[in-house]
Amino acid sequence: MPPILYAVPVLGILALFYTWLRAGWVARQDAGDAKMQTIAGYIADGAIAFLRAEYKVLALFAIIASVFLGYLGFTGSTSSPVIVIAFLIGAVFSATAGFIGMKIATKANVRTAQAARTSLSLALKISFAGGSVMGMG
Repeated sequence: MPPILYAVPVLGILALFYTWLRAGWVARQDAGDAKMQTIAGYIADGAIAFLRAEYKVLALFAIIASVFLGYLGFTGSTSSPVIVIAFLIGAVFSATAGFIGMKIATKANVRTAQAARTSLSLALKISFAGGSVMGMG
């Protein structure tokens, strides 16, 4: 295996570490008063409900695509049944990343709003940190 391929998992681990640090920093910011936190809770609940509904549809698509890929893997001379496993692992990790990203985004939203009351600079830092969690994770 070419040595450059070892860089891929190393960079992935570094990106996850960066994501963990940024998510922790966002979570430590002021979440505002009780009313803001209540509203943020409703938004977070709605976002998670949306993801659950979306993931039900995507799960159906993933099952259909897996069956199709499995068929091609067993009948095609240039394909492999391992593709199905890789596809399903990718789908699970993608869904997990979306779930974690949504949790951090909803946490970042209320903290950005609170920070904007006193400092637009801090609000911008929080919003970018919250967005970078999804981008890097």
